[in-house]
Amino acid sequence: MILRQILRLSSLFHSAVSVHLRRNIGLSAIVFNKTKELDPVQKLFLDKIREYNTKSKQAGGPVDAGPEFQKDMNESLARLQRAYGEGDLTKFPEFKFEEPKFEEAPK
Repeated sequence: MILRQILRLSSLFHSAVSVHLRRNIGLSAIVFNKTKELDPVQKLFLDKIREYNTKSKQAGGPVDAGPEFQKDMNESLARLQRAYGEGDLTKFPEFKFEEPKFEEAPK
């Protein structure tokens, strides 16, 4: 009986330690990946994304979009407003849900 309890406790201890080690190894792998040097292709890709992000913030919209893009965008928005009604179609709609009114039916 004592042997069973010792084996049970050792298995619980083993599972707890293994979970703890797995978490630590997983976190250390993430930290290691962030600190090591990136692949040249990955670095180039990230640099281009960061460059586009700064250009987009400066331009206030799409980067390197000429007058044709703006014309197409305005035509599409006008067509959508005719089809779906008025309002700003560039923003996500706000939904307002009211609580249902439940009435108890007489028995």
